Amino acid sequence: MKPFWKYEARLQEYFNKKTIVLGWGVSGILAVAAADYLIHPEYSLSLFYLLPVVLVAWFGGRTTGMLFSLFAALAWLVAGLLEKTYHDYPIALYWNDLMELSFFLIVSFTLSALKNALEQEKNSARTDHLTGISNRRNFYDLVDLELSISSRYGHPFTIISIDIDNFKTVNDTMGHLAGDTLLRMVAATMKDNIRTSDMVARLGGDEFAIFLPETGNKAAEAVILKVKNGLMAAVQHDWPVTFSIGMVTFVKPPATVDGMIARADGLMYEAKVGGKDKIRHEIVG
Repeated sequence: MKPFWKYEARLQEYFNKKTIVLGWGVSGILAVAAADYLIHPEYSLSLFYLLPVVLVAWFGGRTTGMLFSLFAALAWLVAGLLEKTYHDYPIALYWNDLMELSFFLIVSFTLSALKNALEQEKNSARTDHLTGISNRRNFYDLVDLELSISSRYGHPFTIISIDIDNFKTVNDTMGHLAGDTLLRMVAATMKDNIRTSDMVARLGGDEFAIFLPETGNKAAEAVILKVKNGLMAAVQHDWPVTFSIGMVTFVKPPATVDGMIARADGLMYEAKVGGKDKIRHEIVG
């Protein structure tokens, strides 16, 4: 069974602007208020006021949800006042509306807190805890998605495997805290030297990967040279390391993500065995 957030993400993509969320919410509240005015007062429509509040609170955020709760409670009050026959004692109408508002606010606050918790869980599941970039799981998921897109439209793409040469020496001579600092610096440097459409991930240990969607061999070479130059500039004074890089440009996508990454890893190991601090680039298809 797919996690809830995978379904929620599709809705979030649709409700990506607060104006859209508020449009749906306001339309819903006005429709319910009109029905509340027309239907006999003994039939409560409180639940139907709640549904737009839930929509806006979830997709619009806490502040928007609470302000919308006030709007929903006011619409409920106006509908009751226009009915005139709703209560023999008008104070009851205002009291009930205050209770409705309190309930709407509690729901909005609770939903926004729940969504924040889900977002944190989602980020934790897809982020490497040490470097803050994507982890192996998230990298495989996103590359698999891009693989299907490339297969459909025939776009080339490039996968890059990067390993830190002599990383064990850093851990042995400078300590593991220094090694962690180096990993974070490498991740940040790579992230700063790729395009916004590209993705970098830590696959484990001192091994990183970069995915370049819709990128042929010439553009990929320009990107990796920029990345490598940035890395060497960052480590040249303080760290006794270099970088072995394997890069594969796929004109036609392979059958699986595992096969694609394995091919880039193979080239990276060739670079390492061949003297380290080298780039091996292959074009497939």
